Amino acid sequence: MRLGSGAFAASCVAIEVIGVAIFIRGFFPAPVRSSARPEHGAETPAPEPVAGVSSNWTKLPPPLFSKVVIMLIDALRDDFVFGSKGVKYMPYTTYLVEKGASHSFVAEAKPPTVTMPRIKALMTGSLPGFVDVIRNLNSPVLLEDNVIRQAKAAGKRIIFYGDETWVKLFPKHFVEYDGTTSFFVSDYIEVDNNVTRHLDKVLRRGDWDVLILHYLGLDHIGHISGPNSPLIGHKLSEMDSVLMKIHTSLLSKDRETLLPSLLVLCGDHGMSETGSHGASSTEEVSTPLLLISSAFERKPGDVRHPKHVQQTDLAATLAIGLGLPIPKDNVGSLLFPVIEGKQMREQLRFLHLNTLQLSKLLQENIPAYEKDPGFEQFKMAERLHGNWVKLHLEENHSDILLGLGTKVLRQYLGALKTLSQSLSTQVAHYDIYSMAVGTLMVLEVLTLFLLSTPHVLCRKAELDVPLLSPVFSLLFYLIFLVLSAIHVLVCTSSESSCYLCNLPWLAAGAVMVLVSALFCAILSALIRMVTDGTLLRKNATVASSGWSEVNLLLLLGTVGHVLSLGASSFVEEEHQTWYFLINTLCLALSQETCRSYFLGDDCEPQHHFQVEQKCVNVLACTLQDSTSCSTPESESDTAGKRASLLEAHRSCKWWTVLASPWLVLICCRLLRSLNQTGVQGAHRPDFSHWLTSSDHKVHLSGLAALSLVVIFILVQKGCSLVSKVALALGLLGVFCYRAAIGIVLFPWQPDNKGISKGITEARFVYVFVLGILFTGTKDLLKAQVIAADFKTKIVGLWEIHSGLVLLAALLLRPHNLPVLAFSLLIQTVMTKFIWKPLRHDAAEVTVMHYWFGQAFFYFQGNSNNIATIDISAGCVGLETYMEVPATFLTVFGTYVGPVLWASHLVYFLSSEGNNGSALSRACFCYALICSVPVATYIVLVTSLRYHLFIWSVFSPKLLYEGMHLLITAAICAVFTATNQTRHSRA
Repeated sequence: MRLGSGAFAASCVAIEVIGVAIFIRGFFPAPVRSSARPEHGAETPAPEPVAGVSSNWTKLPPPLFSKVVIMLIDALRDDFVFGSKGVKYMPYTTYLVEKGASHSFVAEAKPPTVTMPRIKALMTGSLPGFVDVIRNLNSPVLLEDNVIRQAKAAGKRIIFYGDETWVKLFPKHFVEYDGTTSFFVSDYIEVDNNVTRHLDKVLRRGDWDVLILHYLGLDHIGHISGPNSPLIGHKLSEMDSVLMKIHTSLLSKDRETLLPSLLVLCGDHGMSETGSHGASSTEEVSTPLLLISSAFERKPGDVRHPKHVQQTDLAATLAIGLGLPIPKDNVGSLLFPVIEGKQMREQLRFLHLNTLQLSKLLQENIPAYEKDPGFEQFKMAERLHGNWVKLHLEENHSDILLGLGTKVLRQYLGALKTLSQSLSTQVAHYDIYSMAVGTLMVLEVLTLFLLSTPHVLCRKAELDVPLLSPVFSLLFYLIFLVLSAIHVLVCTSSESSCYLCNLPWLAAGAVMVLVSALFCAILSALIRMVTDGTLLRKNATVASSGWSEVNLLLLLGTVGHVLSLGASSFVEEEHQTWYFLINTLCLALSQETCRSYFLGDDCEPQHHFQVEQKCVNVLACTLQDSTSCSTPESESDTAGKRASLLEAHRSCKWWTVLASPWLVLICCRLLRSLNQTGVQGAHRPDFSHWLTSSDHKVHLSGLAALSLVVIFILVQKGCSLVSKVALALGLLGVFCYRAAIGIVLFPWQPDNKGISKGITEARFVYVFVLGILFTGTKDLLKAQVIAADFKTKIVGLWEIHSGLVLLAALLLRPHNLPVLAFSLLIQTVMTKFIWKPLRHDAAEVTVMHYWFGQAFFYFQGNSNNIATIDISAGCVGLETYMEVPATFLTVFGTYVGPVLWASHLVYFLSSEGNNGSALSRACFCYALICSVPVATYIVLVTSLRYHLFIWSVFSPKLLYEGMHLLITAAICAVFTATNQTRHSRA
């Protein structure tokens, strides 16, 4: 079976995507869970422990509060309440914290700090799995035991207004609800007004027990303009007035009821300094938790400083406060200040129920639970509690009873803390079988890539895969039967649930077919290498003598980056690796240009070598000119390249060529100062923070306008007249959109009185984006169907590139428009003064494009933290949240750098090559260079799955690698589709 190298690479990457998806599904495990499911019915509560007598308290304690109001403000950081902003913008809340009847805490949220997992943590008391960051886009029904389910089962009436994620998690639990879309971040006004408009009516009524309000406006402001935006203060003041309204109403109702009410003010997660969330920085995990009730009386002079607790502690506290069973999966501790005003017997009863629930969960998840310090403390506390109850029932009110009760309290609190820590740090079970199958598929693809490299790059751009021969057919069936037997054995003997075992047999069989086919393909490649080995040895020479400095740098830099992924610090600061590599590349290119121009025309660049030198080593072939390998007339080929170099010498001024690497180096250094990223330096001031502050909006507006002009000048040169007009109008629409939402200023509208959502302006730009893309696609199809002239294809490719540039300009924030402008400038400089005059081959140009694409991914402020994903890009031009277009826009806005550099690579190689072999080999090189880090990284995270930073550092990077591989598969598909247009120049 004969395949072109481009089609072969695209097929392999698609299979690799499946393997990575299977691995990720097995790698992200479910956290500790109780074996007792909620549908099994309510269990009889454990009786009070006694010593020698029977207790008269065998039921759940009565509720502490008649009504509970949970006011959750999305992305509410602890310093927004307890810091200077709280004092300035939330005076009523500050009064309650300092002097009112309240208890305040700083609740730590565990990563991933996104909404859906945090809601689960608040209501179940458990730690959601990290994979919930993906499910956050489409929240499934919550099946774990939780406070909402317990309250509904107890007959309590629950009302909800706010983020529709709650409605998806609890679809049949609310007697009244009104959900709002959480991902439409352009709206920060109506999304909260939709909640507040119900308040007056609900607070006047008394037919509810639990009221949940989830406000989204603060989070949306953070995504749009960050935590230092002046809009933050207005939103905090609005939330303070809402809190005052609720608290005043509850106080008036408390006079008419026997039990007081409870008002809970909390945040689901915090907000990073860039306004996003998802990672584990202090600003993202620290949230305020304020419990307000007339039951928490405060004496004059009683100063209560906020204590640090876990976010999971709220579930047990709410359950006790409402007189409900504690959720079975809860790992949190009851907040003791809530019950410290009760009688000693009630306090001990509450603590016993919480500690008993944690000890049962510990027994079900840790085999050696009896040796756990928390379990030993619990048993000791239970024995002391029994003695105390016996003395209490005997009506012994001596000092001995008081002292023993105090001792039991301390013992219970210590046991609670230790048990909670043990369960929170308990590593969940990994799906090793799914991880192994996914890893095997990825490693098979990588092996096939490496074995096929000499054949693809050193000969014709085609592969002959003899999978249909009788021998390999028999081998394929044998491997398939063995794998199927292993699958049946694993799925029938495994006690834990495996993802692959839960798949339909047809889907699992398809995976086995892929694994078997890849194994046969690897074997055929090995046989081919053995067959060709004698010829290679005859012509072998010393390969190392043919390596240029640029070749060595590209090889060593790629290998060095892959090896660096094994260290958490290098993963956190990966941007530094790419910055160093492209700076070093600029220096190497400068040295190459100097050698080419100062040593004379007879001294060619050293990367044009004979066939024998390049076919000795696989990696050498990757970085060498593939067309020269297959051409026997190497001398005539060399002469042609020398003539091309002489022509380049005459057409370009020598100083422009010599200065071009230094110009690229200066541009990269300027971009490094624009956005600080990573972990160590993310807090440092950078140019983007200065631009995005409200005091410098004029400077931001001027820079954005200048960047748009530069973008137009650099892009329009290769477009048709119609596309030039569309591009100009589109870029004007980009500025109008940003002015409409109030980020930049029009010269004639300095006060920005007409701030809107910018829906019309953004859709205006989308029309031109689609128009330019349509024009470019039409030219490509025309070139393919009717074999039009070569220029038609090149214009079509450039117009598609221009349409992507216009879309990027719309989605990137204004302070990142210089990143786009510099990207285009560097592409222009490298094309005209580096790649063309020095005649770099397709493999080298491909690797350089990949490097610059990765560097520009970080130049725009991205990192390996989920918090740097700009989800506001997914809402540009959308009036309501639509999952598919929002996901596409968010992914494109995040990976603008790699996509635009890959698009430019297709254009450059198509415009330079006379046939499709260069583009096919470039596709192969691109797929190979993307597959190596992915395959290496999944092996590393498997070996480091018990590392301290596995969830905070390595796991987010794994998600980024998986998404990058998916984008690579799409890029390879574009390479292959473009390469189908084959014709000669007119």
